Amino acid sequence: MALGAMSTLRRGIAPERRTCYLCVAVLKPSTLTRLPEERSRSLPSLQARKQQLVRDAIWDAAVELFVEKGFDETTVDDIAEAAGVSRRSFFRYFSSKNDLMSRGVLNYGTSLTDAVRACPASYSLSEVFRETVHKVAKQSAPGPRTRRIMGIAAKYPEARQAQQARLAEVQEHVAAAFAERVKNIGPGDPKPDLLAGLTLSTLQATFRMWFHSKEQDIARTADVVLAELDGLVCGSHRAAAMPSGKSVQANRKKKRKRT
Repeated sequence: MALGAMSTLRRGIAPERRTCYLCVAVLKPSTLTRLPEERSRSLPSLQARKQQLVRDAIWDAAVELFVEKGFDETTVDDIAEAAGVSRRSFFRYFSSKNDLMSRGVLNYGTSLTDAVRACPASYSLSEVFRETVHKVAKQSAPGPRTRRIMGIAAKYPEARQAQQARLAEVQEHVAAAFAERVKNIGPGDPKPDLLAGLTLSTLQATFRMWFHSKEQDIARTADVVLAELDGLVCGSHRAAAMPSGKSVQANRKKKRKRT
C-alpha cells in the first residue's frame, strides 16, 4: 500500500489563549522509550509493524490537514487521500475523525505509564513523580508537532473534547502504574490516584506555560512549574500548621479564665 508523501507546512495555527485545552503527547507508540528488556519482550510482528506504519501515516496526514485546513473543515476523505489509503482502510484503524484525535491521548498515557515503570525501584514516590514529569515533557516537546496539536486543541472545541473524552482512561492507567510502586497498598488507598492526577495536572500546566512562553527548553519550564507546586504545597502546610487569628484569641481567653 503506497503511502502519500507529506507536504511541508509553511503556515501554522495562531495560538489562542483559552482556559480549557490539553496538550497530549505527540509521540507515536513506535517511538516510545522503553527499557531494552521491555523491547525484547514485546517485539512487534511484521504485520503489526505494517499496521503501525499505516496508522502513523494517517495520523501524520491528519495533523498536517488540521493545521493547514482546519479541524472542522477536514473530512475523513481528505485524510485518507493525504495518507495514501482508502476510506475503507481509514475506518479499519479509526472509527471517526474524533476517534483519531483522541488516540493521541492514549499514546500520551502509554508514555506516562512507561516512564513511571522505568524509574529505579529505589526511587521514592516523589522522585518517580518528578522524573515522570521531566521525562514525558522532554519526550513530547522536540520539534514543532506538539505546538501544532496544542494549537488545534486551542482553536477547535470539538478537537479538544475528543482529547478530553479519553483523559479519565489515561488517569486510570497512570494510577495503576503508580499503584505497583506503593508498598502495602490497601483497598481505597488514595496515593495512586493522587499521584496520577498530580502528574497529569503538572504536565498540563508545564505544556501550557511552554506553549505560551515560546520557551524552547521545556525542562526549564518543568522546573518552574515544579517549583511553583512546591511553594503552593509547602505554603499550604505552613498555613495549616499556624493557628488562625480567631483560634489564637480563643486560646488566650481560655488561659485568662484559667488564671
